[in-house]
Amino acid sequence: MAAPKKKPVTRRRKTEDREYTKLDEHSIWLNEYFKSLRRSGFTRDDALWLIATPESYPDWVQHPTLDDIRNHIDEEDED
Repeated sequence: MAAPKKKPVTRRRKTEDREYTKLDEHSIWLNEYFKSLRRSGFTRDDALWLIATPESYPDWVQHPTLDDIRNHIDEEDED
């Protein structure tokens, strides 16, 4: 009689706790917004159109300003 196979162990990487900039938060939100639109039945084109149209965003979404974007780009250039 053969021994039962062991289940493979899945290890999770520990992510470091870091603070996200407003631009990071907005990008993550856009990704989640797209995924939720796709899950709810929107086609890829319709979901992309809704993401590209800020008027479709809920009121509670914080839009990054141009200064936030410039500061984020400047921080990346320094690294």
